[in-house]
Amino acid sequence: MSKTNKEIVVPANYTPTDDEPFMSPLMTEYFRLKLVNWKAEISREMRGTVEFLQGERVSHPDPTDVATYNANRQLELRTKDRLRKLVRKIEGALARIEDGTYGYCEETGDPIRTARLCARPIATLSIEAQEMKERGERQRAG
Repeated sequence: MSKTNKEIVVPANYTPTDDEPFMSPLMTEYFRLKLVNWKAEISREMRGTVEFLQGERVSHPDPTDVATYNANRQLELRTKDRLRKLVRKIEGALARIEDGTYGYCEETGDPIRTARLCARPIATLSIEAQEMKERGERQRAG
């Protein structure tokens, strides 16, 4: 069963705060809309990348032009891959909204601070859990 109420109208000037009930219907709908709009924006960017890659089928006789073309193509491919991964994270966040787990740290189960979710709506860890994870990764790498 969905935890979201798509009939809720989010006021244009609304910004979630820690002073309101965590993941209230209004707050949840705010983040759902933010994620849906972000995903749509990325989809438009990805279409532009595909159009760029398809439109770049030109023969370049100059080795410098070939190198530039190849560098641009690699950059576009990396960008497309990064955007594809970001879309998957957004879809995961939307799924968590639907199942009622959005906004809660995957490690601790505690609420993720509202400011963190506003800045990074795909966050799955609280700042504290993220810092612990990064310290552990640095220790393993060092």
